[in-house]
Amino acid sequence: MHTTDTVDYGVVLDGEIWLELDNQQETKVERHQVVVQQGTRHVWRNKSDRCTTMMFVLIGATRQQPQR
Repeated sequence: MHTTDTVDYGVVLDGEIWLELDNQQETKVERHQVVVQQGTRHVWRNKSDRCTTMMFVLIGATRQQPQR
């Protein structure tokens, strides 16, 4: 798992891939679908026997600290 201080746009150009979040929620992302993330802990898993091609756009962001 990893996280970045960015807003990420991921587009599956070909194939399919699974996005897993730190709460073990998994979502299958298929060709031409888009995922937008805002600093979430995640991992990408290709569970198929085919290659997956993706495009990512990452936009720098500053993570806000929780209010106490």
